[in-house]
Amino acid sequence: MEDATTTSRPAESIVEPGEKRTLTGPPKQKENPWLNLVFNAVLPGILLSFLSKPERLGPMMALLVAVSLPLIYGVYDLVRRRQWNTFSFIGLAGVLLTGGIEFLKVDPFWFAVKEAVVPMVIGLAIPLTLGTRTPLVRTLLYNDQVLNTGKIASALDARQNQAAFDLLLWRSSWLLATSFIISGAMNFALARWLITAPANTPERMEQLGRLHWWNWPIIFVPSVGMMMWVLFRMLKTLEGLTGLKGDELFHAPQPKAQKG
Repeated sequence: MEDATTTSRPAESIVEPGEKRTLTGPPKQKENPWLNLVFNAVLPGILLSFLSKPERLGPMMALLVAVSLPLIYGVYDLVRRRQWNTFSFIGLAGVLLTGGIEFLKVDPFWFAVKEAVVPMVIGLAIPLTLGTRTPLVRTLLYNDQVLNTGKIASALDARQNQAAFDLLLWRSSWLLATSFIISGAMNFALARWLITAPANTPERMEQLGRLHWWNWPIIFVPSVGMMMWVLFRMLKTLEGLTGLKGDELFHAPQPKAQKG
């Protein structure tokens, strides 16, 4: 029988430097920000506009399909990470608002308002969640999927630069929030320009499809570019605060398994 003193600790009891553990058991799974964006924002809008035409699924079934994506992803993320996904709630609300506007046949002006509200709510939520356990800036930029946050935290502690790091996150949050608020204003202008037909008509469905495709070059690509600039600025500042250079801020690539 193996001696208790020589038995190694279970893997789930090992905590990396800088990692905070709030629950017993294995560590939480990391969130994938790109899957988050695709399932909660991009795909629901595309499917709603593409499938709403009468010769396809029609408005009601298209709405159910579009709503199911953020709902399923939110439940999946809750089971996987034991944490509610904020973006799933926002994506679900956005799809329901679009469907409700179509069914109620309200003025196109209110559709443009809805297009502006979702990114603006995200933008305002970024700095407002700084004091919570899961600030959005950590989900979008300072994410352990990419950055070696444990190593960075240790370097910050060694140099006593935690206060400067908190200020960096605060500034990055507001820069990121500004990009979302500008995106919301551009969404409003684009929707006012393209959406003119009455709700729940073939012309409206065609205009919705055109809106989602125009969103990519006019809004989505510049927004991602702004996010990349904020990330680059944050990384350069982190190099000065931690003494780590370039690749040292990121996880080391996993060695490839040798073929037997």
